[in-house]
Amino acid sequence: MALKITKASDAITVDRLNVVIYGPPGVGKSSLAFTADNPLLLDFDKGSHRAANRKDAVIVNDWCDVENITAEDIAGYDTIILDTAGRALDSLTANIIRANPKHGYGGALNQQGWGQLKTRFAAFLRLVNGFGKDVVLIAHMAEEGGGDDVRERLDMQGSSKNEVYKAADMMGRLVIEGRERWLRFSPTEAAFGKNPGQLDALRVPHNDKPEFAGFLAASIAMTKERLNALTEAQREASEEQAWFRTTLPGIEDADGINSIVQRAKDGGKATTALLVARAKELGLVADKEAGKYVMPVQEDEAA
Repeated sequence: MALKITKASDAITVDRLNVVIYGPPGVGKSSLAFTADNPLLLDFDKGSHRAANRKDAVIVNDWCDVENITAEDIAGYDTIILDTAGRALDSLTANIIRANPKHGYGGALNQQGWGQLKTRFAAFLRLVNGFGKDVVLIAHMAEEGGGDDVRERLDMQGSSKNEVYKAADMMGRLVIEGRERWLRFSPTEAAFGKNPGQLDALRVPHNDKPEFAGFLAASIAMTKERLNALTEAQREASEEQAWFRTTLPGIEDADGINSIVQRAKDGGKATTALLVARAKELGLVADKEAGKYVMPVQEDEAA
């Protein structure tokens, strides 16, 4: 089978994302997650009843309850929420050890067990993403270090948190500052984050405000929109650079170079560099006063 290559000029449409929301207990993570687009919550933590705006949920007692989820099961939903990701991984851990006790000891996974955890958790996310769903993973926050060196991390067992870090397309922490809640996707020296849409810090409205409904859905949609706009811009830039690479070798004089100077400027640094290089090959120099390229004046002509 031939290798399928996505060229730089090919647009890559982003139509689903894995989003991690983490923060301290009681800050409203589940309530925020329920503002995603048409959500279904997989309740591993058995706490969905505490959400201020509870939507449909599945009370998960065992990983087997969700492992074989089908497109038909979630056909009426656009976002699947794991609440919490830590409890989901705990449930998967128990399932792995129960199925094969050699993969763990005393309730903890050994090296083979960790391999199973990574493989099966990644496969589950791919399965749900393959159904065209966004996934929101809720996680509690833990603090490491002390004094001025406190770092915010996901509160979950061992290296399982690494699987959540790797799976996340967006990662934001929900915090209370003063009397307001803020959702911040940008990383800092003390906290993890992923912000591919370059969103500013978002002030989260109170649960009873009309603008709270759909809040996370809007944030996810904005990120997709910006990512897709970026890929389209990249495609256009790549096509323009290809045009210059094809056209410039056929230009043999100053008039030809000057006719596309403005187009090169509009194309950005890469196309400008291509034009300057071709002008140099032709022995042209830039006449800044005239605003165009010319042949250099020979000494005998100047005399």
